Amino acid sequence: MNKKVIRLALSALLLGLSFPANAQQPAKIPRIGFLSGGGDPSAVEALRQGLRGLGYIEGKNIVIDFRSAEGKLDRAPDLVAELVQLKVDVLVSTSLTLIRAAKQATKTIPIVMLSNSDPVASGLVDSLARPGGNITGLSTLDRELSGKRLELLREAVPAISRVGLLWVNTPGPVTSFKEYEVAARALKISLQSLEVRGPNPDLEGAFQAATKGLVSALITISNSVINRYLKQIPELAIKNRLPSMYQGRDWVEAGGLISYSANNAENARRAAYYVDRILKGAKPADLPVEQPTKFEFVINLKTAKQIGVTIPPDVLARASRLIK
Repeated sequence: MNKKVIRLALSALLLGLSFPANAQQPAKIPRIGFLSGGGDPSAVEALRQGLRGLGYIEGKNIVIDFRSAEGKLDRAPDLVAELVQLKVDVLVSTSLTLIRAAKQATKTIPIVMLSNSDPVASGLVDSLARPGGNITGLSTLDRELSGKRLELLREAVPAISRVGLLWVNTPGPVTSFKEYEVAARALKISLQSLEVRGPNPDLEGAFQAATKGLVSALITISNSVINRYLKQIPELAIKNRLPSMYQGRDWVEAGGLISYSANNAENARRAAYYVDRILKGAKPADLPVEQPTKFEFVINLKTAKQIGVTIPPDVLARASRLIK
């Protein structure tokens, strides 16, 4: 056997041996950690839809590890630690408390936020255009809509004079509460605080306080605790014949009277774009934080009838959607 034949035989042997080695090293499947405060189950499904639209199939070329605080936000550090230990490639969260906990826990894992607070004022990012650090995503800036919500509520129900604010005393709602105070002074509307404490708020007690305080309408300030009572709060508002305003369409679909907000499901689907960019090598520091440009004004006419409220025609004409 000549040297050329021997070299060819050795090459073939080495090539054959390389295949099993390669077969034992499949491509790493990206792992996404989703942190929920407990009241946003639709957000993770919307994220899944967005990822599917970008070609990601859960269990095949992407894995989503879901963790929920179930309204107990003191669990935030432990939940974040679990996902960091799993070495997720990206963390996604809708809760300001959980996002802050994630920021403290890791400087290297990219974090995609779906925040309704000002991320600059909250210290999450350096600026919207250039976030810096490891956090980017979307900010709905809900607190900046406080004045508009109060204004729309009065236009829909002109007779209101005293509005109750149902809220939990955590950083995000505290900021929103202050914004409502500013808006109420400008509109010459009286406010009453209906503060409840998590994780098991006394909602019945809050509505009793509203009745005692002669509250004529209700605004719910969303957070992870409040969001767990998507059905109960609108039911109590109807029971007490209180016109109610919310920070999301889901509330009106569950029986609330009015909502004014960005499309939360659309924002969660949009978060998939950030996940995709990051998985393909983009740095969060270089991905600008997006803000919504379209807002939904939704009215539940069935609820209006139940509580004996007639919405003026010009207000109905401006609604994005009417639920009958």
